[in-house]
Amino acid sequence: MRPERIVVGECRGGEALDMLQAMNTGHDGSMTTIHANSSRDCISRLETLVLMAGVDLPLITVRKQIASAIHMIVQAGRLRDGSRKVTNITEILGMEGKTVILQDIYQFYDEGDGPDGKVMGYHGPTGVRPDSDSVFKQYGFNLPPSMFMKKKGSLG
Repeated sequence: MRPERIVVGECRGGEALDMLQAMNTGHDGSMTTIHANSSRDCISRLETLVLMAGVDLPLITVRKQIASAIHMIVQAGRLRDGSRKVTNITEILGMEGKTVILQDIYQFYDEGDGPDGKVMGYHGPTGVRPDSDSVFKQYGFNLPPSMFMKKKGSLG
């Protein structure tokens, strides 16, 4: 068997190590879900799940595997009105010392509550062009620079 993609519904334990190892062996486009409160918390949670596999790996090795295997984190959250929205799209840039470096590309800009109590806002760029833009181009996605530029008058 030579799968092109691996999709795991949810990592909740030691299987996270197997997922990371598979992602680091050429299965680009693989994905899974992890429960966490933020993109940064997702990294910490994934570290914890990998360590639950019972394999005696140093934490720095786990972090390097995470930084190598994962390119994007799409964070979804439940807002105060009960609705669920994508709140951040975050790129993983690699390691700097012992830290996994994250960069938000898009986020949900909260503009307060409407008269009906629903959260109002919009999804928009953070003003940072992703480092992975060259990878997008390899797959035929020629994204214009304007797609990543903050608009005048927008929050954030």
